[in-house]
This record gives sequence, structure tokens and C-alpha cells, in this order.
Amino acid sequence: MASDQMETAVAAPADDVWALVGDFGAVGDFLAGIDDLRIEGDDRIISMFGMEIREHLVERDEAARSLTYSLVSGVPVDKHRVTITVVPDGESSVVTWNFEVEPDEMGPLFADTYRQGLAALQAHFA
Repeated sequence: MASDQMETAVAAPADDVWALVGDFGAVGDFLAGIDDLRIEGDDRIISMFGMEIREHLVERDEAARSLTYSLVSGVPVDKHRVTITVVPDGESSVVTWNFEVEPDEMGPLFADTYRQGLAALQAHFA
């Protein structure tokens, strides 16, 4: 299983960043390329690049400012799990995006996607 972790500093208080990141339905507010997004129970259905991707909310921990989800369908993976955390850093925040994916060959694709997501999040608060 491929795994990786990336993080970035965001020039906004952790509570403000968590208000966006911790909202499972708000990824479309900062991530480019999303044509449509809807929530069905604990699932997030994203339409982008001609695909429909379904992700399932596994856990949301308000106190730890962490959100864990997994990919259910729409991308050819056997296993997938992501945890995003927001940690205060003075008046700013550090956002960490951890993931595991199988097959291993999908690791670079997801790493690039999540790096772009962090850059978009950083730009959202700039």
C-alpha cells in the first residue's frame, strides 16, 4: 500500500481553516475542477473531469480538527483512506493531508492531487 503525507502552512487561524476543511461538503469551495458536489448521508459525490467519484466520511473529530474519509467508487482503487488535520500555529495553521492507497501505482496521482488541494486551500486564505 502506498502512503504519503504532505502539509502546508495556511495564513489563517485554525478555527477558520477547520470551519472549511471540517465541512465534508465544502471541498468544492476551494478545490478547482469540481463541476458538481452533493452529499448523500455520509457520502460525498463529486463530479469532475467527466467522472463521478463517491467518497465516504469515516470519522470527523471536532476536538482534534481531523477528518477521515475513503474513496468508495469512481477511481480504480482497491483501498483508499485519507486523514486531513488542522493544527494551530500561532495566528496561522498547519494543514496535513495523509493518505494510503492501493494499488501502489496510484500513490503519485493521489499525492499530486492532494498537493494541489493544499495549494488551493492556502490560496483560499491568502
